Amino acid sequence: MFTMKHSHILPPAFCIFFLTLFLLVQARHHHSHAKHKHSHFHKPPKTSQPPSPPHNKNCYNASSIFDVRTFGAIGDGIADDTESFKMAWDTACQSKSAVNVILVPQGFSFIIQSTIFTGPCQGALVLKVDGTLMPPDGPESWPKNNSRHQWLVFYRINGMSLEGGGLIDGRGEKWWDLPCKPHKGPHGTTSPGPCESPIAIRFFMISNLTVQGLKIKNSPQFHFRFDGCNDVHIESIYITAPKLSPNTDGIHIENTNDVKIYNSVISTGDDCVSIGSGCHNVDIKNITCGPGHGISIGSLGNHNSRACVSNITVRDSLIKVSDNGVRIKTWQGGSGSVSGVTFSNIHMVSVRNPIIIDQFYCLTKDCSNKTSAVFVSNIIYTDIKGTYDIRSPPMRFACSDSVPCTNLTLSDIELLPAQGYIVHDPFCWNAYGDLLTLTIPPVSCLLEGTPQSVLDYDITPC
Repeated sequence: MFTMKHSHILPPAFCIFFLTLFLLVQARHHHSHAKHKHSHFHKPPKTSQPPSPPHNKNCYNASSIFDVRTFGAIGDGIADDTESFKMAWDTACQSKSAVNVILVPQGFSFIIQSTIFTGPCQGALVLKVDGTLMPPDGPESWPKNNSRHQWLVFYRINGMSLEGGGLIDGRGEKWWDLPCKPHKGPHGTTSPGPCESPIAIRFFMISNLTVQGLKIKNSPQFHFRFDGCNDVHIESIYITAPKLSPNTDGIHIENTNDVKIYNSVISTGDDCVSIGSGCHNVDIKNITCGPGHGISIGSLGNHNSRACVSNITVRDSLIKVSDNGVRIKTWQGGSGSVSGVTFSNIHMVSVRNPIIIDQFYCLTKDCSNKTSAVFVSNIIYTDIKGTYDIRSPPMRFACSDSVPCTNLTLSDIELLPAQGYIVHDPFCWNAYGDLLTLTIPPVSCLLEGTPQSVLDYDITPC
């Protein structure tokens, strides 16, 4: 059992004393080993350490640890441990220690109802999940009074880390089997009626946030959603759900800025990463994506809304056996812009639409043409290679009739059919851009210059 107490700042003189003592001991240890001629120096293995919350420059005991079992959690996969988690959260949140760790121990499975964990908190919080977290098993087990839109929500916190070597199991199978889900309706249609499914983990208005090391699987809907967050670092996570699981995006961000998504594996039934409106300064690196729907900006501009996205980079990644590779998708009738996007050093394996801009995105067959659109400009595609599924062209730039795409730049593109020898021609519609190198297949459909329609169009800067 861990002792819960507040850390105390030691006087500077004590810090200096302990530092001096430590250096003397280290020097004596080194001198004793230097006498052995045959001793070898072994480098310790490199381990990935989670980014720490802001450091206090004073010398202090780093954290207080709150084991959920000390608050009454059972962890047998049957008992409802919601109240115990709330108590652990509230106690840690009110603690004045610089860093407070809520421990979900290994070897236990905890069931938690739909819950909002709120801040602000006195110090930085670490939710360390080494065991398993689960929601109630399906719609029939979900309490009637609880929200069906979300499961675990973290709200208004500055300085938080969700980490550990454990598992978050969304138990989504029974949600996917609802008759209103796309893959369950008769003859490809869906049944009418409410079709709410919870997002597994939602971060709302969080700053200085780290998500690291976890496995999360089978969410009823999105696995992670970030709304109104700033300074987000997602590192070394593993997300998985079946290929036909509906709307199970791995990571969705909305109105969220300064985001890093690194070194992760995402295999779901929808987008690996989807970037919604209001997102700026997003860096995605070393992602293995697929099966799924690829890495998408959008959809944007639905219901004639305004959408602004800028400064997005996707690099050094693998996309395999996916419906799409790197995609920008917008609805007609929207406004705003997508600009400053770079897709670089991406390997495709049997991807149906490796490179796609779709400004005619529509989920039904009766969407009409409209005169306004989200303006897509300054998009760079470089060093994108691999194979594509021959059912679709390897590159598709379908831009608005009234607001063309401009400043598309392509270099070092080499996409070959996954089967056979017939190379499909790229498709362009109202797309303007440049080729910095020859491409495979050759792109001859891009238009040159800047169209007059864009010069005349009233594009309000985002």
